[in-house]
Amino acid sequence: MGFKKGISANIKIPAGNKTGEIDRLSQVLSKVKGGFQVGRVTDIILNPNFPNIDDYGGLNGIGTIFFELNQRISSKNSIALPFFPNTSSYPLVNELVLLFKLPNNAIGNNTSNTSYYYINMIGLWNHPHHNAYPNPITSTTLPEPQQKDYQQTQAGNVRRITDESSEVDFNSPTNPSQNTFIERSNIHPLLPFSGDIIYEGRWGNSIRLGSTAKPTLQDALNDWSDVGENGNPITIFRNGQPLKSSNEGWVPIVERVNDDLSSIYLTSNQKIPIGVSNSNYSSFSSKPILPSEFTDSQVIINSDRLVFNSKSDSILLSAQKSIFLGSNSSISLSTKDYTVDSPQIKLGKGATESIIKGDKFLDDLSSIMNELSILCTQLSKLKEVSAVDVNSGKIVYTSAVKGEVSAVAKNLKGMIDDYLIPQIKSPTGYKSNVSKTL
Repeated sequence: MGFKKGISANIKIPAGNKTGEIDRLSQVLSKVKGGFQVGRVTDIILNPNFPNIDDYGGLNGIGTIFFELNQRISSKNSIALPFFPNTSSYPLVNELVLLFKLPNNAIGNNTSNTSYYYINMIGLWNHPHHNAYPNPITSTTLPEPQQKDYQQTQAGNVRRITDESSEVDFNSPTNPSQNTFIERSNIHPLLPFSGDIIYEGRWGNSIRLGSTAKPTLQDALNDWSDVGENGNPITIFRNGQPLKSSNEGWVPIVERVNDDLSSIYLTSNQKIPIGVSNSNYSSFSSKPILPSEFTDSQVIINSDRLVFNSKSDSILLSAQKSIFLGSNSSISLSTKDYTVDSPQIKLGKGATESIIKGDKFLDDLSSIMNELSILCTQLSKLKEVSAVDVNSGKIVYTSAVKGEVSAVAKNLKGMIDDYLIPQIKSPTGYKSNVSKTL
């Protein structure tokens, strides 16, 4: 049985005769008041600038579409609201949607009050970029290349833009402020693999809830199935296809971690061939496994720039083994207070030279130098107060001067012998036991 989407996804039909299943499905669907209809979107309310938006509920009217049925020109009364309030998937002008009637917010006054609601754009081209199909009555006014595009699709061919652009109206005819959609020829759908659940935006942004998918008779068709077993889960967030994507937008592609603009990979046992900007792990005594060779679970965030910002608290990084910071240009740290708490800090691979405790050493050295200065001053006075013995010719110093010099010298010797030398020799003296340099 085919895929069930929308409301029918929750309808349980017992196994048995196929005709019976179809009949029961028809009975269930027929209970929806007014049945299902297909409408072509002619306009949509996306912002407060829509003309007379208050007539459609004001801001609560955002998402309301105007539609036509059976190729007829719509009126302002042909409107429909989104069916799903928590999931927004707004159609483009000229896309087809599934319509049905249900009670509206006036049900308290009259239980028969109903309104149109719409779900899911109909995938005419089975393409995430757009599924628009202009009104055949008015599409004859399109330029010849565009007429050719739609003539081919009417003949059963795949919709392919032949002139790299489309003059089909995708935007509101009444609210220029919301007219931002431009058709692109290089938006590719994602190639699915068995069991995948894929959500695709219109611009090459997607979420794949997939798994390792390696066929038995050929190489894997993706970058994450070279190792591991089929069924190992993987989740891929992708924002933007490669810039070099071809204009053959109907050809499915797969995610490429090195080419997609931004992506996040949540892996289990896959090996992702990411090319990191810096893999110089020479500072490690035991080098880590390259991200492109790692086969256990990992999270990969890849983009031209990464910003981690905490508005009110902290950024906490922790690892069982190592944290590596590598750059091909520079690493800059800017902070009011910088603290490193580690039993061993090496400034350079294999660093063995201890760093001197600067403040402690300079305080002691200053005291010693002060005593040396006093000693030199006293020694300089010896010549001024000296005399020559007339019998022996030797220099004779006064006892006062000898006493001063002796006291200073004794004090200095004590400082050197009893404090400076032991501090130099002690493992906990001037040398750091933690920080080493080359």
